[in-house]
Amino acid sequence: MSTGTRSTADLDAVVVGAGPNGLAAAVTLARAGLKVRVYERADQAGGGAATKELTLPGFWHDVCSAVHPMAFESRFFREFGLRRRVEFVTPDISFAHPLDGGRAGIAYRDLARTRDELGRDGRAYESLMRPLVEHSTEVAEFTGSSLLWIPRDIPTALAFGLRALEQGSPAWKARFQDDAAPAMLTGVAAHTILSQPSIAAAGAGLALGAYAHARGWPIPVGGSQAIIDAMLDDLRSHGGEILLGQEVSSLREIPAARVTLLDVTPRALVRMAGDALPPGYRRALQNFRYGGGVAKVDFALSDAVPWADPGARQAGTVHVGGTRDEVADAENDVNRGRLPERPYVLVSQPSLFDASRAPAGKHTLWTYTHVPAGSRVDRQEAVIRQIERFAPGFRDTILAAGSRNAVEVERHNPNYPGGDIAAGAPTLWQIVRRPVLSPDPWRTPLRGVYLASASVAPGPGVHGLPGWFAARSALRHDFGTRALPDLSPRD
Repeated sequence: MSTGTRSTADLDAVVVGAGPNGLAAAVTLARAGLKVRVYERADQAGGGAATKELTLPGFWHDVCSAVHPMAFESRFFREFGLRRRVEFVTPDISFAHPLDGGRAGIAYRDLARTRDELGRDGRAYESLMRPLVEHSTEVAEFTGSSLLWIPRDIPTALAFGLRALEQGSPAWKARFQDDAAPAMLTGVAAHTILSQPSIAAAGAGLALGAYAHARGWPIPVGGSQAIIDAMLDDLRSHGGEILLGQEVSSLREIPAARVTLLDVTPRALVRMAGDALPPGYRRALQNFRYGGGVAKVDFALSDAVPWADPGARQAGTVHVGGTRDEVADAENDVNRGRLPERPYVLVSQPSLFDASRAPAGKHTLWTYTHVPAGSRVDRQEAVIRQIERFAPGFRDTILAAGSRNAVEVERHNPNYPGGDIAAGAPTLWQIVRRPVLSPDPWRTPLRGVYLASASVAPGPGVHGLPGWFAARSALRHDFGTRALPDLSPRD
């Protein structure tokens, strides 16, 4: 399926993969005045940010990402003017963390209100988070780039690092007396699918927590596809084109162009390049480690989830898993290759904030849980049981469900090896060395070939940064320009 007919002779750039990173690269190059073509294997652009009917007609589900903590914080999206292009709803409660007994830790966008409702741990939580919340843009800047670069705001980077060391060590409970605040922090850190506690998981959790209390965790109206559609519109308006249903399995299949940017994993690059890669670089890509996987379960509901805690009913995201120790045990089981009996489950009900996502009076529920890489086990029943634990009566609201195990998640998107939606374990070493130790990790040894996926710095998330950095590197090295193109909307 094609949206363009241009011949290959006049191409400046080819981009493989139309996920957020591939499209960020394509938009940047097209805005620089280059002739760009994008190849996408699926029949719909979007990758991890696509939206589809997965259960019943009229129920629109996000295929992977549903809530977007980086939509307002990513430098690429700020330059692109995403908030002017896409309508977002930002819940007053960024996330909730239910506990037994009908309680929950509630992360309001208002940090002071969060503090007040956390009781005797409120001030400890606030002192941990406030320096990061007040400098969330600086946190996003130095965590959203190659960590080999020296951060411009060194005091904020030091404050962040010290807090990550604390929350990533066995001393992670020292400042707290109750269970809600530490559970909230671990619930956010568990997005990483890493062992708990760990410095890398704590760092990611602190950054996401800072965004939760700064600008919030926004939900795009119409689903994540709205972000992709905005990028596609911009690409086409600047002369770019996209070919859908076009799988590229070898670099030899790509038409001649000055540069090629690949929104693929290192594993895929090895297959596509074959013997053209220098041996040392090839070994580095082959040694790149992938992490745990996810099993995804989508639900069409007759009513909203009946969370026992009223705050959880208003949250954009709910982290289900119980106490800090319970979440840690579940995540550590996954990293040991075991399926936890009581899994950690990420939950979002976007239809609470966007009526277009489900028929009137009904709701769309998005969930996923972590599993060992390559798991073929259907986790639908485990997810239902865990939600029912904190929302009695949930099972009675289910009209239909769509479930994918980790193998099926990879089959849908090969950038998720074994179901790894991070496209590579985001351990501390692999954040610094992603996928190689270099101040310009996007540039490969092959002339004009760049890696532009979540497998390269700064890593996973819907923020477009790997693609943007790869495009900037290509403009510098292959087109001789350091000037960044204006990405802002043009009315």
